[in-house]
Amino acid sequence: MHWNDVYLQDCLDGMKQLESGSVDLVFADPPFNIGYSYDVYQDNRSEGEYVRWSKDWMNEVHRVLKPDGTFWLAIGDEKAAELKVCCTGELGFICRSWVIWYYTFGMYCKQKFTRSHVHLFHFVKDAKSFTFNGESIRIPSARQLKYNDKRANPKGRLPDDTWVLMPKEIEAEFTADKDTWLVSRVCGTYKEREGWHGCQMPEAVLERIILVSSNAGEKVLDPFAGSGTTLAAAKKLGRQYIGFEISEEYRQQCRKRLSAILR
Repeated sequence: MHWNDVYLQDCLDGMKQLESGSVDLVFADPPFNIGYSYDVYQDNRSEGEYVRWSKDWMNEVHRVLKPDGTFWLAIGDEKAAELKVCCTGELGFICRSWVIWYYTFGMYCKQKFTRSHVHLFHFVKDAKSFTFNGESIRIPSARQLKYNDKRANPKGRLPDDTWVLMPKEIEAEFTADKDTWLVSRVCGTYKEREGWHGCQMPEAVLERIILVSSNAGEKVLDPFAGSGTTLAAAKKLGRQYIGFEISEEYRQQCRKRLSAILR
């Protein structure tokens, strides 16, 4: 199995072919089990089946990660608590941060409040030994931007654990001089949208995660390649990457997206 590719394979079977302790960073945005219509996957498992399945693939994530590796999990409200307890109580992960990615252009719901946030769990295997490149994602502090306080650290500060992603009125990338991310979820009118996958993550989210939790040349795994955003961001940032996808259409679209990135 070669790196820098997307494989047509169930992630459990795919990860079993990877060596133990061989991956630096895993980012997973699995199906939320809310009945979403995917290409081939049926997003309607029973509650117990979904948790057991999640435990199985997350156990493989733990195995393939290096001792100082990092696992980021994106998950919705419905199973956030259960999967966090599974990771920390059963699989041996340590939770460093529980980040809330908040976006105001939420998904319309009929009989509940508009879905406008995702939980991003930042897990590590070793509480004292893991990659955290805080210098790479610092932002200006309020002391610098608002008060012009000479006591302010000229390097700025680390972002909060609530990431505010506002709707984009213009197409512009995140820049380091902002204290919030002016990036929404990838809506239908955005240039970044590939148009063939309904749950596309913004590259800006993955860029921040990859920058802070890995180094150039290291290995990044996405068990649910989907629209290929993790792999695209990894390639742009000079990381090795591998992804698994059970949809042949999604896989071919991912490969097309990756081949268009010249590096």
